[in-house]
Amino acid sequence: MLFHKILVAIDKSELNSKIVEATLDIARNKDAHITLVNVIKENVTMGLPYVPKDYLESVLEKVEEESNKLVEKVQSELLTVLTKGTSIETVHLKGDPAHQILDYAKDHGQELIIIGSRGLSGVKGVMLGSVSHKVSQLSSCPVLIVH
Repeated sequence: MLFHKILVAIDKSELNSKIVEATLDIARNKDAHITLVNVIKENVTMGLPYVPKDYLESVLEKVEEESNKLVEKVQSELLTVLTKGTSIETVHLKGDPAHQILDYAKDHGQELIIIGSRGLSGVKGVMLGSVSHKVSQLSSCPVLIVH
């Protein structure tokens, strides 16, 4: 099966190198359009009674800078290997990661989602919620989960 529109979810995990490998295996020597997506949670101050506005703004700026660096790093890794027929787009979203990934994939006609999983299971997985599990259960397109 050939996938031309591939959404690749990137986060701060140690799985990014494996996600890059999986993306290369699927997109190599094909005219694919890869969309690298990083989602920033907006609730960075949840649980804190009062946070000064300028502190919150500086935290959000730092998180956005880290997101940009992360996605740019993965983009450059992919560009060194992929053929010229492959295009790479970067997208930064804010909100609940699973819902943002699913909405973007549906709205932009993605044919495959590649996402990492930290392997949470049991009570910990249920309590923390697994983004990859939610995405795999609710996606209208195939999902490749990288462990």
